[in-house]
Amino acid sequence: MADSSFDVVSKVDHQEADNALNQAAKEVEQRYDFKGTDASIAWSGEKVMIKANSQDRALAVLDVFETKLIKRGISLKSLDAGEPYPSGKEFRIECSLKNGIDQENAKKISKLIRDQGPKSVKAQIQGDELRVSSKSRDDLQETMALLRRADLEVDVQFTNFR
Repeated sequence: MADSSFDVVSKVDHQEADNALNQAAKEVEQRYDFKGTDASIAWSGEKVMIKANSQDRALAVLDVFETKLIKRGISLKSLDAGEPYPSGKEFRIECSLKNGIDQENAKKISKLIRDQGPKSVKAQIQGDELRVSSKSRDDLQETMALLRRADLEVDVQFTNFR
């Protein structure tokens, strides 16, 4: 019998992130406490740019954006928000969305599977994802449960379960 396998990936649905950003922008425009603060949130290439006239307002806009991401089912582990920095008369925060599992985290996940997972399970790093294979589908499902319980630095999804 051939080995069964699945891929461990970390991807953000760009359309959902765009919807969350649009909802956050609409809320920032309409909320009373943001009136007259020149607060805004928008895409700047692949990054999200948050602007406001004070550091506290910029952080408040970031909080609104994080809330919208959570409601859209996007983990905050996928959001890489920088620190507020002054730029002229305004404060800015640059945020980016992480896609893919970097080598360091892939090695940590692979080690976790080797140490705590079922013995028949093998994990191999393939670019920015991990392929996990085993002869037993039950062992693979046990490995998925292990990864869901683990406190990882990246948000993981499971694809290509065969």
